[in-house]
Amino acid sequence: MASRVAAVVPCKDEADRIGATVAAVLALPQVRRVVVVDDGSTDATAHVAREAGAAVVIHARNRGKAAALETGVRHVRELEAVSAATDPDDAWPAALLFVDGDLEETAAALGVLTDAVLEGRADMTIATLPAQITAGGGRGLVVRLARRGIERLTGFRAVQPLSGMRCLSPAAYDAASPLARGWGVETALTVDVLRAGLRVLEVPCELQHRVSGSDWRGQLHRAAQYRDVWLALVRRGWRPWHRG
Repeated sequence: MASRVAAVVPCKDEADRIGATVAAVLALPQVRRVVVVDDGSTDATAHVAREAGAAVVIHARNRGKAAALETGVRHVRELEAVSAATDPDDAWPAALLFVDGDLEETAAALGVLTDAVLEGRADMTIATLPAQITAGGGRGLVVRLARRGIERLTGFRAVQPLSGMRCLSPAAYDAASPLARGWGVETALTVDVLRAGLRVLEVPCELQHRVSGSDWRGQLHRAAQYRDVWLALVRRGWRPWHRG
């Protein structure tokens, strides 16, 4: 299949993992270019990503996942405009692939997400992950919140509503723009794309990533997730305090 996908990788402090992730994504025959957005890292993330072959955009300070994704897509479109000026027949991308920076070599499995979008069978695909080698420290509160809100607003029952690995058609991305803030971005993407009358498909994908632990950092991360998912759902009309 021709290279018709642009991958966007938002990340922070992933110097130990981003090189392997970028290399695996670039090796996918469907992927033409990888844009990494270094969202305020304090390590060598940007340098390692660039050495691995990615185009890199740097946020001087951490602005959150949604902002990093939007920066990445803007950069893709800037690069696309340059390509089109050189060769008008070279119109791309046909799809955007959102990738977490910590997948390392397992990112090679992401091709299954792109195929359904490129073939027109879905407007957005979402990776569902197997059991992780390292267990997380959460109790599923954020997942249940996101799943319940998405189902109430759209009728769609998501298996893994917080999955960040997604492939979107240009129409799907435009339907969800501007993206919801912070960690609410995935939940809002699902709601907005479905409400636009587009097709969403969850696809099993053999991925492994770093999970949040049970220490205070992990607890703070999950609290921020819960807040952002709640806000994304409420701003889209969910009223959990109303029954019926």
